[in-house]
Amino acid sequence: MSAVSDRLPTFPWDKLAPYKKTAAEHPDGIVDLSVGTPVDPVPELIQKALVAAADSPGYPTVWGTPELRDAITGWLRRRLGARDVTHHHVLPIVGSKELVAWLPTQLGLGPGDTVAHPRLAYPTYEVGARLARADHVVYDDPAELDPADLKLLWLNSPSNPTGKVLSKQELTRIVAWAREHGVLVFSDECYLELGWEADPVSVLHPDVNGGSYEGIVSVHSLSKRSNLAGYRAAFLAGDPAVLGPLLEIRKHGGMMTSAPTQAAVVAALGDDTHVHEQRERYAARRAALREALLGHGFRIEHSEAGLYLWATRDESCWTTVAHLADRGILVAPGDFYGPAGENFVRVALTATDERVAAAVARLA
Repeated sequence: MSAVSDRLPTFPWDKLAPYKKTAAEHPDGIVDLSVGTPVDPVPELIQKALVAAADSPGYPTVWGTPELRDAITGWLRRRLGARDVTHHHVLPIVGSKELVAWLPTQLGLGPGDTVAHPRLAYPTYEVGARLARADHVVYDDPAELDPADLKLLWLNSPSNPTGKVLSKQELTRIVAWAREHGVLVFSDECYLELGWEADPVSVLHPDVNGGSYEGIVSVHSLSKRSNLAGYRAAFLAGDPAVLGPLLEIRKHGGMMTSAPTQAAVVAALGDDTHVHEQRERYAARRAALREALLGHGFRIEHSEAGLYLWATRDESCWTTVAHLADRGILVAPGDFYGPAGENFVRVALTATDERVAAAVARLA
């Protein structure tokens, strides 16, 4: 076990515990804006689909039911503008985090191979490289990377934590560069349906990839857009030459989405109404928190999409965390996402309307 722990960074959230204790001592209770976990109900039509499939005594398949694959390909065409997608272009996964953490290992990467991810990024990209004993590097612009040993390039648009969105032109340039150098692109697009001041585009769009999925895979989750974090429901879409071998590996590993969850995903992907309703909830919370933070002396950068406000008072992120904890508000320190975030905090929109209103009042 020590050999494994030596390969992993310290789990960052443990460092937040004393500040959470301080925030919880507020007379009106804590407002926890530190974690992006949904708090609103699972839409009724999804719950009904789950219940209807509850009598599922047999093993589900790793590739999912034909109905699930139909639902995924239909959504890709309708929502992302993807063309000519078939069942061989998709692969269900057990939530997106397990995929991010184990992808380098499942791709067969190891010592001497390099995984690249944005300078400010979800920590699990680095964890995945470490678990595979591969090297990892960060970038501001992928074209500045040395492609010699680079095997896997992570994109994340909209970004967690910053909410930054890569334009169609930027994505097109990056995909072309990666193909020129034989680098596999995985694009984490889990916040794609939550654009506020920008309209996020997928790498699967033909304007980006030229009508070919060669060397590109996108990652999608239903945790944010459908409140299904507790269901562990996500999927990959893209190059069949990449997804085919991953499917075989995942069959051997038994990495299968439960049958009731698969049925729930079919219902979720077939309905856009609940997505629009949830967007409106987040939009209202975002507007209220944004105005309150600006009025409290914060500056907000990027944040044009996603479930977070990337905010700073131009001081150490931990000073800001302590300042807000004294007011009963818990946020995530920016250095959780890389040293470049040392003066920022990430403020999540995932709190109830009542708790968001409490935070706004305290910031006033």
